Amino acid sequence: MPDRTQVTELEQLYRKHGSALLLFATAISGERSRAQDAVHQVFLKLIEDGSLLQGVEVKAYLFACVRNAVLNDLKARHRNVALDYECAWFDPPDKDYAAERNLRRAMAALPDDQQQVIVLHVWGELTFPQIGELLDVSANTAASRYRYALAKLRESMCAKEDFCANS
Repeated sequence: MPDRTQVTELEQLYRKHGSALLLFATAISGERSRAQDAVHQVFLKLIEDGSLLQGVEVKAYLFACVRNAVLNDLKARHRNVALDYECAWFDPPDKDYAAERNLRRAMAALPDDQQQVIVLHVWGELTFPQIGELLDVSANTAASRYRYALAKLRESMCAKEDFCANS
């Protein structure tokens, strides 16, 4: 933790350069709230680290840090793009696209914790102890979620097949 002198130095830097840093971050991100988060993130990191690097041009360093924070945020946002509901996320061996679509719909209706266990066990080929460790639950809980999910999938898929067979 920095001493009071270092905190005062950082406060002075924030007061002196904060507006320009915010304007710069807003120009990159296009969103004032994200820009504010980036500037605050930089100053919090400086507080945690205790001081600025000696022998460095402080103003340029702050702008570089803010730029990196904004770019990292933009990269993270682009990685978190929702998948198109209709995109194929597994390749059925017989290319039964109707069944695939029905399975995707049934999977989407499952609670998130059950979806995760199904994907990890079926497609990820993880054991229940591995899934439990990954999700921070017991192996028995992972197995139970799997059983509940299978029952819901079976009910959903069989209902669709029965409906189609009776039509």
